[in-house]
Amino acid sequence: MQQDYRRWYSHHLGRDMEMLVYGNWGYPVLLFPTSMGHYYEYKDFGLIETVRGFVESGKVKLYCIDSIDRDSWYAKHLHPGTRIWNHMLYDRFLSEELVPGIQRECNVRKIGVSGASFGGYHALNFAFRHPDQVGHLLTMGAAYDIRSFLGGYYDDNVYFNNPPDYMPNAQNPEFYHMNIVLGTSAYDFCKPDNYHMSDILNRKGIRHHLDVVPWGDHDWPVWKEQFPRYLSMI
Repeated sequence: MQQDYRRWYSHHLGRDMEMLVYGNWGYPVLLFPTSMGHYYEYKDFGLIETVRGFVESGKVKLYCIDSIDRDSWYAKHLHPGTRIWNHMLYDRFLSEELVPGIQRECNVRKIGVSGASFGGYHALNFAFRHPDQVGHLLTMGAAYDIRSFLGGYYDDNVYFNNPPDYMPNAQNPEFYHMNIVLGTSAYDFCKPDNYHMSDILNRKGIRHHLDVVPWGDHDWPVWKEQFPRYLSMI
């Protein structure tokens, strides 16, 4: 399986960013790591291996990006306003630097985004903030309400990065053309968040698939079963 390590400087973040890319061609799927995870996490935990066939056959090309969670949501040493601003810079890096490059490289108008646990939050929030750039959203074991990270702090940047808050009022025709899968499992502590997000989407008439695996909890065995199934829906 083709693996390509990339490192480059982000002008929005003012730092080098790292990424692993799997495959030579195929539909691009951007993978966000779990809480404070790194670009090599999905390789180390065996998730990439579960979709080897999709990659080697040229059906998908996977882009595993690094996070900056340690400087945003999990940076307890910083003021909440600074934390959310750092995430806004990460969002600009994604939407103005990384994703346009992937679109050009793969010659597509929209990409897929995915992630497990907190990576699922990143995937869903990016997709709903930038539906013109995302055609497929595949989450696994994610929670979507990030207010608990900020100790009661709230401003416009928090609102526009907290999907349960902004999605009921969001209007964009691209939502109705997106393939959306919300994945959870029977004993996943994030299951209520997925039911709540599904209810929001239902009330807006946005088509999606709520997939509840009838076994397992918030852990890698569930995500490794879900990910190849979800890729097959692209």
